[in-house]
Order: sequence, then C-alpha cells, then structure tokens
Amino acid sequence: MLKLMLLRHAKSSWSDPAMTDHARPLNDRGRQAAPLMGRHMARLGLVPDRILCSTALRARETLAGILPAFSAAMSIAITDDLYDASSTRIAETVRQSGGDAGTLLVIGHNPGMQETAAGLVESGDSALMGQMIGHYPTAALAVIDFDLPRWADLTAASGHLAAFMRPKDLG
Repeated sequence: MLKLMLLRHAKSSWSDPAMTDHARPLNDRGRQAAPLMGRHMARLGLVPDRILCSTALRARETLAGILPAFSAAMSIAITDDLYDASSTRIAETVRQSGGDAGTLLVIGHNPGMQETAAGLVESGDSALMGQMIGHYPTAALAVIDFDLPRWADLTAASGHLAAFMRPKDLG
C-alpha cells in the first residue's frame, strides 16, 4: 500500500508586484498555516518517507514550516519539475522520483495539485471529494492511498481519497 500526500504551498505574499513568481515568499498567514498543517499531519501519523518539493520559494518555505513537526528521517528532493507543473507532469514526477517511499509527500502549486488529486482518485468520501474538487486552497492536503507495489505503476483513477484537510478546518 502506497500513500501519496499532495500539499499545496501555503499562502504567498503579493506585496511586491515587481517580484518574480518563483521568488514570492509566504505571507504571515502562510507562515502560520504551514507549521499548523505539519503538526496536524504528525498527530495523524502522516509522516512522509520522502518529500518532493517545488523549487519556488513559497513551496520551500512551506516545506521548512512543516519539517519541525516530524522527527523521522526522510529524504527530500527539491525539483524544478514541480514548479508550475501540470497534473501530467506531477504524476510523472511521482512515478520517476517516488523511489521506495511508502509515504510520499509532494509540495507544489495549483492548478496542478488539485488536478492531480482529482485525476488520481477513484473512490473516497463523496463530501471530501467534492471539497477537494471544488476548491483546493493554499496549505490544503489530499491524502490518497494506492494498492500498488511501486510508484512507477501509478495510473489515473487508481487511488482512494483517505483525507482532505484545509488549514481552516484545523482551528
């Protein structure tokens, strides 16, 4: 059984209109949401073996915000393959870079994260699926289980949505 967690980066700052998209940092709300989500993940035992993260500053700062919640050793890859990536590219990155991780966390951007989650899910709670498909806000996390031996076997509509969490639901 493989577990894929798709985390959209936390809320970013738009205070400097001259800043490139790739260089945008988190805003105050994002700096609060990332550790909140990390602690919630840890409480639920959602601890990744491997993390794949976009190279964008806001994604890397989201990663830095969640990491203190985890005490387990994990491998981390910062990859440009996830920056502004389509769902096809995200799924291919998971297939190629998931390695032997039983639980894989991907930190990226919308609309790719939402489209990837929607495209991979075949079953799950209909209310959660509706929330996920309707709106995938910043720092939201989809947890999808797969009955697969390895990430290279990942196909569309083959997963079960085990959870969908948004920072506003965590208090």
